[in-house]
Parts: sequence; structure tokens; C-alpha cells
Amino acid sequence: MPRLEDHCWSCSCASSVETKHSSGAHWLASKAEEMMSIITSVLSNAYGSLHDVRTANLIRRGLVLFTVGAFLALVLNLLQIQRNVTLFPEEVMTTLFSSAWWIPPCCGTGAAVVGLLYPCLDSHLGEPHKFKREWASVMRCIAVFVGINHASVKLDIDNNVQLSLTLAALSLGLWWTFDRSRSGFGLGITTAVLATVFTQLLVYNGVYQYTSPDFLYVRSWLPCIFFSGGVTVGNIGRQLAMGGVEKPHMD
Repeated sequence: MPRLEDHCWSCSCASSVETKHSSGAHWLASKAEEMMSIITSVLSNAYGSLHDVRTANLIRRGLVLFTVGAFLALVLNLLQIQRNVTLFPEEVMTTLFSSAWWIPPCCGTGAAVVGLLYPCLDSHLGEPHKFKREWASVMRCIAVFVGINHASVKLDIDNNVQLSLTLAALSLGLWWTFDRSRSGFGLGITTAVLATVFTQLLVYNGVYQYTSPDFLYVRSWLPCIFFSGGVTVGNIGRQLAMGGVEKPHMD
């Protein structure tokens, strides 16, 4: 028969082993919890930094698009005023550069919205736009857009329908040459419709007027200008989203 001392010794050994295992498990659990808290903190800081970088990049892109849109609106509006296509009240003509002060900010805001929407829509549709993605192509697109605006006031065509069809063909040619995407075409049409309706409301309320209007209160070729402008700003926004605003390569 086993002795009482042997039984006590075995019980004390088992108890000490169990205590050691319990303390070891507790130590491992505490270390694992500590490591998880460190990993969570690192991931949280990394996510916050990435979010801050994306927000800063979005703001920079928006500012660039706003500046480009405001500048183009100012130049092209002055061209239409000089050719007596657009008429403003006399008190308005005494403001900034003989033009309405609110036109550049409004067009700049619209350009920022459209330019930021283009890459977002490409990402949402899962169709990354890769056609002619370089700054040289973007600059040529801007030049063609300015040429279409210049043609709208310089072409001596008495029939407004023929002028509208000509500018529509030029605008579609701009989209086909520099875009060719479904998202670009859809956003261009949406931009043309919304901008034309907004212009109609301004003219209806007497803010300004067009000479020889043939489409309710405005010129029938105006949607073509807005369509080509939306495609142009969209290409700028895509290029900024791809390469950033810091390194715009011109070659």
C-alpha cells in the first residue's frame, strides 16, 4: 500500500505543475492581448495617415480643377462678350475684366465637381480609363475645346441648326479622340443637360441674355460646348487622379 507521505508529495507536485501551467497561460494571454493592442494601434494610425493623405490629395485636385475651370470660363466668356454673343446688363460690365464676377467661381466649382466625378465613376464601374493617359494628350484636348468655343463665335453660319450640328460633330470628335469611354460620354451628356438647364434659368430671370436665341432663351449649340467642356475637365481630373498634381509630365 502506498504511504501517506507519497500521496501528499504527489498531490503537492501536481498542484505546483497546475499552478505553473495556469500562470504560463495567463502570461501568454496577457502578451497576446498586448500584441493585439499594438497591432490595432499601428493599423489605426496607418489608416488615419492614409485617410489624411487621400483627403489632402482630393483637396489639391479640387483646387487645380477649380482654377482651370475658372480661368477657362473667364477667357471664353470674354470671347463671347467681344463677339456680342452674350449680353450683360451695363452695371455688370463695370466689374472684373468687363465680365460677370460670378461666372468664374461657378464654372470653377462645376469643373471641380465634374473632374472629381470622372475617376470615381471609372473606379465604381471597374473600367479604368487607359486611353491616351498622358499630359500631352490632355493639353491637346484643352486646345481642341478652346477651338470649339472659338468656332462657336467665329463661324459665319446664318443657319443656327447647321452651326449646332457642326459643333455637335466637333464635340463628339473630341470625345472620340481623347476619351472613348462610356462613363465619359454619360457624364458629358449629364453635364450638358444640367448646365443648359441652369443657363436657361439664369437667362429667364434676366441675369444675362444671348443674341439671336433659337433654343428657348439660349443658343442651340450651347449643350455642345458644355459636353466638350465636361469631357475636357474629366480628362484633366483623371490625369490628376492617376499621376497626382505634383508631377504633371508634359512629354
